[in-house]
Amino acid sequence: MATLKPYLAYKDSGLPWLGDVPAHWTQLSGRACYRERKVPNIGLQETTVLSLSYGQIVIKPVEKLHGLVPASFETYQIIDPGDIVVRPTDLQNDWNSLRFGLSQHRGIITSAYMCLHAEDVMTREYGHLLLHAYDLKKVFYGLGSGLRQNLDWRDFKYLPCLVPPLYEQAAIVRYLDHVDRRIRRYIRAKLKLIALLNEQKQAIIHQAVTRGLDPNVRLKPSGVEWLGEVPEHWIEHVIGQVAESLQTGPFGSQLHASDYVEGGIPVINPLHLRNGRILADTKFAVSSDTVERLSRHKLEAGDLVIGRRGELGRCGLVGIAEVGWLCGTGSMRLRPKSGFFHPQYLLLLLTSRGVREFLSLISVGATMENLNTSIVSRIHLPCPPMSEQEQIAIFVDQSSITMEQAIDHAQRQIALIREYRTRLIADVVTGKLDVRAAAAALPEEGEAAEAQDEAFEESTEPDADPDAAAEGESDGIIFADT
Repeated sequence: MATLKPYLAYKDSGLPWLGDVPAHWTQLSGRACYRERKVPNIGLQETTVLSLSYGQIVIKPVEKLHGLVPASFETYQIIDPGDIVVRPTDLQNDWNSLRFGLSQHRGIITSAYMCLHAEDVMTREYGHLLLHAYDLKKVFYGLGSGLRQNLDWRDFKYLPCLVPPLYEQAAIVRYLDHVDRRIRRYIRAKLKLIALLNEQKQAIIHQAVTRGLDPNVRLKPSGVEWLGEVPEHWIEHVIGQVAESLQTGPFGSQLHASDYVEGGIPVINPLHLRNGRILADTKFAVSSDTVERLSRHKLEAGDLVIGRRGELGRCGLVGIAEVGWLCGTGSMRLRPKSGFFHPQYLLLLLTSRGVREFLSLISVGATMENLNTSIVSRIHLPCPPMSEQEQIAIFVDQSSITMEQAIDHAQRQIALIREYRTRLIADVVTGKLDVRAAAAALPEEGEAAEAQDEAFEESTEPDADPDAAAEGESDGIIFADT
């Protein structure tokens, strides 16, 4: 990759966001490169339901077709292999999703999506890759109409499209596919490392908060399945007994997307809870007037914010810096009574493996694990003497330092390689780098290479990637067939 060079000759594209482009490339309008295709599923011709997920068109499992009956599939549209599917909705509120996918299947997908077909001037793979690169450059977020900025065919008709010669399109696709394979391998290996480190950390936490630090202490049955035996001198409490208040975040009808303002007071949802810490995002913030209107959800020092949707066990302790922030719709605020639990020890308990597994068993919701105050108030927790709680918190903190540093380092490496991949795709597809020679020098990667990649991914599949699950991230896969 380091040997890639610019082209020898460039011309002005006439567009600031494109800059100079290779002199031999053609610049055409969107209607010369794509056509809109809409084939209704009249008479239920097709029953295979497809979904656009993280830039891939996948077959939706039958068990996830909640609320849909066969008759409703007549309103869907038929998609064929090679079609480019576009999610055109809600540009105003969603800047993160990958909005374009190249289908490898025949099936049906919601009519709320657009279906584009590449014309003969470009291959279907390059046609998808060009739109994907524009998506990464956030080109489409200045387009769209309506209150929530939705795209339609008019936004694509006059879209400036870069069209290299067909042989060069093939080289670009081949090179970026090759790079993507290696980057995905790298990311999955790092995710496996993170999963192993988190598992090791959870084992230390579980042992400390359920058995204490004295290996010779006498034990007694707790009567609680996830706890097992606990030190004889410990007592137990349910959260309902030790909580001053337990409050879910505001209902969706109380907090709307239009209430969010850039740089306001942070709103804390499950995606902002990571490794016991609260990590604010400036995109999820509201005005002081909104906070006062929802003052019952304001956070105070010593509160614990619990994620009540998605992957359970996410929790963060409110410190001085977070005072006055707002508990979000997907979260719950626990305000403990004084004198029962040391804040750090309580945080360790609520994020421990045992509590996570317990919550998963009793949580409600058919499609997503979901908590309410009734469930949380019934959780049994072991309660050592306060001095012992402090010792356990200090021990876990010191034992976890090296693992936390390794996890943070791996996460930074993943973020950097994803950022690099995004920049590389944009630079190659917009002609800033010439990959023709590099693509020609690549070894052949046929079905054997794909099988090898699949085997590698299966062998390095972590049990869970909480950040990806909660934040809607993916490995940023470029091509639907990889």
